[in-house]
Amino acid sequence: MGEFTDKIKGAANQAAGEAKQHSSNERVREEGAAQEAKGDLQEVKGKVKGVINKL
Repeated sequence: MGEFTDKIKGAANQAAGEAKQHSSNERVREEGAAQEAKGDLQEVKGKVKGVINKL
């Protein structure tokens, strides 16, 4: 995956995770928190790839 793809997937996971955190179901809220964290890591991965590609 490329830098741009990682950033887009990260943003999508963050948005979906944030939406899930507003659920009345505790399990879904926990999944949302995990999905948002996954999105954070994907965005960082994309940023790192961008820096490496510039070297």
